[in-house]
Amino acid sequence: MRHFLTLDDFTKEELIEILNIAFDIKAEVKNGVINHRMKDKSLAMIFEKSSTRTRVSFEVGMTQLGGHALFLSSRDTQLGRGEPVKDTARVISRMVDMVMIRTFKQKSVKEFAAYSKVPVINGLTDEFHPVQLMADYMTMIEYSKADNAKVAYIGDGNNMAHSWLMLSSKMGFELSIATPKGYEVDENILSRALENARTSGAKITITNDPKATVKDADVVTTDTWASMGQEDEKKQRELDFKGFEVDSSLMDLAKKDAIFLHCLPAYRGQEVSEEVLESPQSVIFDEAENRLHAQKGIMVWLDKHRS
Repeated sequence: MRHFLTLDDFTKEELIEILNIAFDIKAEVKNGVINHRMKDKSLAMIFEKSSTRTRVSFEVGMTQLGGHALFLSSRDTQLGRGEPVKDTARVISRMVDMVMIRTFKQKSVKEFAAYSKVPVINGLTDEFHPVQLMADYMTMIEYSKADNAKVAYIGDGNNMAHSWLMLSSKMGFELSIATPKGYEVDENILSRALENARTSGAKITITNDPKATVKDADVVTTDTWASMGQEDEKKQRELDFKGFEVDSSLMDLAKKDAIFLHCLPAYRGQEVSEEVLESPQSVIFDEAENRLHAQKGIMVWLDKHRS
């Protein structure tokens, strides 16, 4: 049985296989074709961190696949009352066909998967956001930015930066990450990405210079400066991230046909300017829609590979 906890758990070929399923499903939806690949299956969605896009995309996705999704917040489960993760995993996984968890700690998802009888999907943790990167790469393919691409990531060395490292190191494209000093990516995750890159041929660059990072990029992407749980750091981060806003002057350093990605929600005037966010180069809403289709591809693939 396979879980979807980090992109590092998959080969390039497996990730492409998942995306091919996603593209097939998206085409069917656009043509009004209903194909219930997961008829009568159930998905438990456990949210310790709230979300708009994650909940809607998984719930609607499971419905379109012919199944049913159950929303469980920390207020609705014994996890919120101190029950061990392993106990919750052994109970819930006996009642549903798949579990998606959006939580604070990667170790919680790993522990849940270790005791689960069904596939577990990481909907976001402090270390990784793999479902988002599947949607991002799907968008890159649609805009012909996947082959021999250079991706520039500007901002915090957070779960999105870590996930870009994993995607690049698996798919073999060039990735340049620029963070303010003191906000660099995790060294262990970077080491793992560089190890993968020796096989895939990916070129990975880490710097504190956003201008050098964006130069000649095919894809420019960023993330919020203060993630959920970091609200008390917001004022300090605004000072520390000065010069890291993706504005038109920074985008001008990328290729003329470069696209802009953002996982959303976006804070205009902070990590990205209004002008860039609303420009023709911004494909953030196509990207957001692709969360729906990419996640359906993930669920179908995991269901197919259950033992």
